Amino acid sequence: MSNAPLNAPANSLSGKIKAAGLIGIGGIAGVLLSLNFSAIAERQSTMLNLPIEEVRMLSEVFGRIKSDYVEDVDDKRLIKEAINGMLTGLDPHSAFLDADAFKEMQTATTGKFGGLGIEVAAEDGFVRVISPIDDTPAYRAGVKAGDFIIKVDETSLRGISLTEAVKRMRGEAGTEAKLTILRKGESKELIFSVKRAVIEIQSVRSRLIEPGYAVIRLTQFEENTGEKMTRHIIDAYKQNGGALKGLILDLRNDPGGLLNASVAVSAAFLPKDALVVYTDGRVEDAKMRLHARKENYLRSPNREDYLAKLPPSIKDVPMVVLVNNGTASASEIVAGALQDHKRATIMGSQTFGKGSVQTILPLGNNSAIKLTTARYYTPKGRSIQAKGIVPDVSVDDGSQRLAMREADLDRHLIGDDEKKAADILRAKLDAIPDAPASPSEKKDKDGKTKSSPTSGLPGKDGKNAIANAAKLASLDSNGDEKPVEYKPLNGSDGKPVDFVLQQAMNQLKGLPVAANPRALLTTASNTTSPLAAKIENAEKAEKAVKGAR
Repeated sequence: MSNAPLNAPANSLSGKIKAAGLIGIGGIAGVLLSLNFSAIAERQSTMLNLPIEEVRMLSEVFGRIKSDYVEDVDDKRLIKEAINGMLTGLDPHSAFLDADAFKEMQTATTGKFGGLGIEVAAEDGFVRVISPIDDTPAYRAGVKAGDFIIKVDETSLRGISLTEAVKRMRGEAGTEAKLTILRKGESKELIFSVKRAVIEIQSVRSRLIEPGYAVIRLTQFEENTGEKMTRHIIDAYKQNGGALKGLILDLRNDPGGLLNASVAVSAAFLPKDALVVYTDGRVEDAKMRLHARKENYLRSPNREDYLAKLPPSIKDVPMVVLVNNGTASASEIVAGALQDHKRATIMGSQTFGKGSVQTILPLGNNSAIKLTTARYYTPKGRSIQAKGIVPDVSVDDGSQRLAMREADLDRHLIGDDEKKAADILRAKLDAIPDAPASPSEKKDKDGKTKSSPTSGLPGKDGKNAIANAAKLASLDSNGDEKPVEYKPLNGSDGKPVDFVLQQAMNQLKGLPVAANPRALLTTASNTTSPLAAKIENAEKAEKAVKGAR
């Protein structure tokens, strides 16, 4: 972690990074708190203009609880809950971190912690699984994205803070947690007994899928992800015996992590000094422009630039980046940067859409607040908030049907597209003649109905109605069709090649790309491509075996 002093000067971009330590971009707050922590340069304190009446109300409520609540309540607890309420009421990612949560977050960003291995978010008073982390106890037990965790052991998670829920799921390696889960499509609760383990995230994996073609899989953006990826790329070149014909960067279900790691990964494939991402917020420290240069991803100016070791041809090798709805935050920065610079083809399904920056502001007593301070933008100025990255080539293997995105979270920051949709909706509603007044509608002094452009729409400016309309519009029109099962073939390395990965290989080789397994059947029946031949031969062999029986 950065050893920068809290009061380091911040009069330049590199100075800001050193002073701020790590600016949090990471994934959804959860069991894997994939955010980083920072110390903002010391600012002069200013007098706040507080609303007197509301402050009096807060004081009165505090007094009523102290005098009239059925049980005695500790003052510190009340104040801490009031602080937590202020923050969680802002958006899904701002929160109060007590000493334990702050310590756990620092541990998680190193890529090693004790727990179950799940990325989660709060929704409707429960805890919803964003994604189980590859090769962890929860992943092996069968916990799936979209599951609602309603109990840990015999303790209900209904209504408790996300931080408290995380605490209950964490624990010493070897101890067991019983998770009670609600899953769409299941008529009853599911019970999973999961043994906790030391979760040591392998943030980078790789394979030579066949001669000339490598896959780099990133599961998280932690402190050393850029350096680890460099080693894997060099190994792939050595294993291949020379330059690659194509590279697949797999960011599926990568919840994000550290901002500097996303800049490092992007810089590995972009020209020197290319803009990777910029952030914009209300305070000067929240306005940053980060480029593909070492001072924007190395923690110390004295540290060796590990990207300088990469083969020069890595800047030009044809690339496909795989994404899905679990691709969030820092991984969306990478996908957006490579897409804007036309460096890679983005393939898969629309990403999560977390386009906001959280900064960790340390307080006294080893606690901190995690506060949303900025939005981030791709090099071409696109805001990803509540929209995500739309792939260049849409490929869906059917695993994302019940998935959740940022736009589904309560109190999420409104994205640019949502604002435009709200303006269009208001304009349409303004053009509709006033309907007859209902008993509940107010009338002016002349007896005429007062209409509002968003009357009857739940939430501020009809926000919920717009969000619901967007969700309905995005539903798969073939959602009632029975999904086609895809039987993965093995690559030359002997490991299975899933459907989306196979389409990425087709893209790199100039072969037809199927949008989904059902479309693959049509492709297989109308082409003589090597893939079609393999599928046809496999099906013939399977029928022959069945016939012999």
